[in-house]
Amino acid sequence: MPSLNLVPASSEDYIRLAEKRLPRGLFDYIDGGAYRETTLLDNVRDFKQIKIKQRVMRDVSRVSTSTEVFGEKWNLPVALAPVGMAGMMARRGEVQAKRAADKAGIPFCLSTVGICPIEEVAGVSDKPFWFQLYMLRDRGIVQEILQRAKNAGVSKLVFTVDLAVMGARYRDVRNGLAGDTGLWGRLRSGLLSYLSHPNWLLNVGIRGGPHSFGNLVEYVPRATMPADFRQWVDSQFDPTVTWKDIEWLRQIWDGKLIIKGILSPEDAISAAEIGADAVIVSNHGGRQLDDVSSSIAMLPRVVEAAKDRVEILMDSGVRSGLDVVKARALGASAVLIGRPWVCAVAARGEEGLVNLLSTFRDEMRVAMALSGVNQVSEISETILDR
Repeated sequence: MPSLNLVPASSEDYIRLAEKRLPRGLFDYIDGGAYRETTLLDNVRDFKQIKIKQRVMRDVSRVSTSTEVFGEKWNLPVALAPVGMAGMMARRGEVQAKRAADKAGIPFCLSTVGICPIEEVAGVSDKPFWFQLYMLRDRGIVQEILQRAKNAGVSKLVFTVDLAVMGARYRDVRNGLAGDTGLWGRLRSGLLSYLSHPNWLLNVGIRGGPHSFGNLVEYVPRATMPADFRQWVDSQFDPTVTWKDIEWLRQIWDGKLIIKGILSPEDAISAAEIGADAVIVSNHGGRQLDDVSSSIAMLPRVVEAAKDRVEILMDSGVRSGLDVVKARALGASAVLIGRPWVCAVAARGEEGLVNLLSTFRDEMRVAMALSGVNQVSEISETILDR
């Protein structure tokens, strides 16, 4: 486990540093998964089981990690995934992440339940960003939020479809973030944990406000803290949503539409049929339904079924540039990372995330060079040892 005084060298280092810096409940919220966390572990383990075929004596003097996705140049086939409550992990965490993404030349996606509102993130730069949305019971609020996104220059809408109901995350129950653990549980995992992290308390708790869900504050005026907003959001998740509702969304959103939470070939085809421009193969980072396939295991099946119909991205379990290469080899145009980026920001702020993304780039360059390819477009299943 890395010391707080050492320079972190990998995403795992940043995760461990975040564990030291964050109050227990906040770290568990980021690090935990549903039920026994089997899928959470499988997401990472299944990447490790994929082996790259080393090839030597090839001219790899022109290695470049840049690529084109949605007709745009990215410096890496990586985007920052939407992460709820990121602004509770670091002072104005979403703003710091947007700045780091701009420097790295990759997209940033803001969560509906981010702490920083759309307008604050848009103020970072004139570079467009993505926005992630859930289908709320109140469709009027959905339309208002989409209009705010358009006004802020949001270029792509990421619509999350795997939250018809909320998965049970037992770490959140145990530490009091979800459910009542009794007085001692609330003190041990709540107040005492926050007080025992004075740096977080000063930089985020005191100086990092407001701590409301910035995109929702005008719709829940009596709420003051994330827990209040979470209760409202939970009540707004709509289990009646079907593909018909996505058709309605397609009619009122004329930008790129990306469906996040696809974990079967059939659903990928349905997304294409209702007019989605892309899908993200995702199990919500193992945070929704446990004992489902890892995203990387499902990726080839979705690619086979829908590669000619929609752009295909993936998330969940990506921890390194090597993982990015593996996902690309199995057919993903790009990947999204969640836990790694928010832990980097929690550990070392914007600078930490800039460094992490630089590490991803360097890891990709080594993997590409030693598998004999120069361009991201040359990465295919042929570089894997099957």
